[in-house]
Amino acid sequence: MQAAFDDVFDQAIVFHSFADYMRDYEVFVFATADPRTGVGPEHLRYRFKNCVRVTVATALSAETWKSSLDERLVDYMQGRELDGYVWGVRWQALYPGMKLVPGSAEAEQWSREIGIPFYEATIETNGHNLSLVFSDLLVETARVGHAPFVVSESEAGPESTT
Repeated sequence: MQAAFDDVFDQAIVFHSFADYMRDYEVFVFATADPRTGVGPEHLRYRFKNCVRVTVATALSAETWKSSLDERLVDYMQGRELDGYVWGVRWQALYPGMKLVPGSAEAEQWSREIGIPFYEATIETNGHNLSLVFSDLLVETARVGHAPFVVSESEAGPESTT
């Protein structure tokens, strides 16, 4: 698992959220290599299966937040010349990266209670830091056109549970 994390060290996270069925947490990474290698860029989906906890917190200081409140910063073209964190770049540097948390008490508790192995991982970027507890990791190339959530024209809302 750590090898899969190391494969995308210092790449770019472009999106993260729970999958549309709300069990697994997905982190989308844009991975590139030196053009001389002949390896083309790709979008990878890191699916943290059976994610029982994810915590997301800012990696920015209060001072940086204070200077980054201007709405123009959410649009790259408007915000690129302004002072502050330019949210509109639409990616976060995956540095210092993803790491497994050895000896996680929380993961061990979930393993005992559920009966399958659980792990804890941290993901650190230049914008947000994540901490996840999950049972497995699946890494796959995201297919062209993948949309984590789509609003449809249907008038039906969420299915009733009654």
